[in-house]
Amino acid sequence: MAASNIRKLLIVSLIGTATLVGGCAPITQNHGYVPVEADIAAIQMGADTKESVYARLGEPTTKGVEGDSSWYYVSYTERRLAFLPPKIASREILAISFDARGRVAAVDRYGIEDGILIDLNTRETVTGGRKLTFLQQLIGNIGNFSAESFL
Repeated sequence: MAASNIRKLLIVSLIGTATLVGGCAPITQNHGYVPVEADIAAIQMGADTKESVYARLGEPTTKGVEGDSSWYYVSYTERRLAFLPPKIASREILAISFDARGRVAAVDRYGIEDGILIDLNTRETVTGGRKLTFLQQLIGNIGNFSAESFL
């Protein structure tokens, strides 16, 4: 009887351990889109226009900050392990620049090794000015009252 209880306990503990280890498997997610190499190679500098690039590659992930002179196709792979924050495993950016006539001026590729990771959502608003302590704020407000503020 004791041997069968030990065997049951061993089986249950093995199943529990397998479940826990299986839950720690990394999760890989792919985001974005970079066109296939054959379509990129078909782009001709100075000959292709924005319309022909759009027809061949599709809508870019984003366009340049000032105007429509640069298009960016962005793709990245993110890996997450259990409760840990995600890590960027790979990143690829295809940058297509256009001249004043709307023709392709340059086609550049960038990877994760070409730049730094920037957290675009820090949930913190950066403001200009000085950082004041509580005491400096309290003393700084002495005498800054007007008669209109009491009405």
